[in-house]
Amino acid sequence: MLALSMSAFVGTHLLMSHPWRAGMVRQLGQGGFLGIYSLVSLVTLSGAVVAFGKASPTPQLWDGQALVPWVLASVLTLVALALFLASLVGNPALPGTDISGLSTRLPHGAFKVTRHPMMSAFTLWGVAHILVAPSARTAILCTGVIALAVIGSRAQDAKKVALYGHDWRVWMKRTPFLPNPAALGHLGFNWLGAIPVWLLFTWLHLKLALIPAGLWLWFDTY
Repeated sequence: MLALSMSAFVGTHLLMSHPWRAGMVRQLGQGGFLGIYSLVSLVTLSGAVVAFGKASPTPQLWDGQALVPWVLASVLTLVALALFLASLVGNPALPGTDISGLSTRLPHGAFKVTRHPMMSAFTLWGVAHILVAPSARTAILCTGVIALAVIGSRAQDAKKVALYGHDWRVWMKRTPFLPNPAALGHLGFNWLGAIPVWLLFTWLHLKLALIPAGLWLWFDTY
């Protein structure tokens, strides 16, 4: 059920975001399309979450609470949060953003790291959770998220090229698709926002989900 639910979520999301979008907007209008899109996404994602909760969290392929996977996952989620926060401002990939003259701009900040900081954040989130909870149910859920982010980014590039041509092609040449670890320093002030938010989210993860995350593993244990 989890595999079916995640397949439905990822498949409908990609179809409605790309090949079906123009036809649905023509038939339903922008408001109607967004309503159907949101409803289908909510229903399929909710089904996946319910199925995830019912699936067994064991067996696990390795000890996700060992030092190495836990530290790696903690770093990845912090980087993911910094990228996500950075993606909310000045991101030409966001819907409705005016990117005219994009070919005249030089990338800065998060776009030195990747041209898809939001999708990269979701990918890193998925990888981090597989590291610390390497069960079948986590692999299915997070692989779906990772696939949606990676395939969606590629499809977004193709759609932007079709819409904006030269501007987006130049932007693609100037920005990496995969995150460049050497450029993480360009996130600058986003780190200042990401660190306290990360501490808050990982604390809430422990208090609400009753599962420790980040630094709270050691505080909870000792």
